[in-house]
Amino acid sequence: MLYDPSKTAIVVIDLQKGITAFPTTPLSSREVIDNAAKLVKQFRAQSSPVFLVHVGPHDGKDALHPVTDLPPQPARELPNDWAEFVPELDLQPSDLVIRKRQWGAFHGTELDLQLRRRGIDTIVLCGIATSIGVETTAREAYQHGYNQIFVSDATTDLNDETHKTTFTYVFPKIGRIRTTEAVLKNE
Repeated sequence: MLYDPSKTAIVVIDLQKGITAFPTTPLSSREVIDNAAKLVKQFRAQSSPVFLVHVGPHDGKDALHPVTDLPPQPARELPNDWAEFVPELDLQPSDLVIRKRQWGAFHGTELDLQLRRRGIDTIVLCGIATSIGVETTAREAYQHGYNQIFVSDATTDLNDETHKTTFTYVFPKIGRIRTTEAVLKNE
């Protein structure tokens, strides 16, 4: 058995209308959405917690402003539905929604608290973008002591090189990499 459903949650990163509209690689947003939707459906069916994470500023004042060599793009007007989850995830009242303001889903949110209250020791992680929101969340989860399963065909990036680097050099050191099919079969 790959995981114990009673101690495992799925954490889906940034499958929201504004993020999934970007061109992605090596997988399309459509492929990632379809596989994540299958996983979410099974986790609900087995009564495992579903955490849907999305990003969005409150008023812009909550954004980080460190000095960097590659500053972020200037803020622009976002569509009203930018932070809404894609409809394929079929948001349910039982789902736990986490709104993050930064790259990772742990910093400044109640994700760790809600996982621990439910006795979760393992998370299945997927979403967009591999090297930003997913990897930052994975590193934070590792530092919080969670076991992790990274779903290779339900995760994609904005850059092929950074995606491959994360899956080759980071994820194997902090968790296990499996396909959607393996997670669905729990093997």
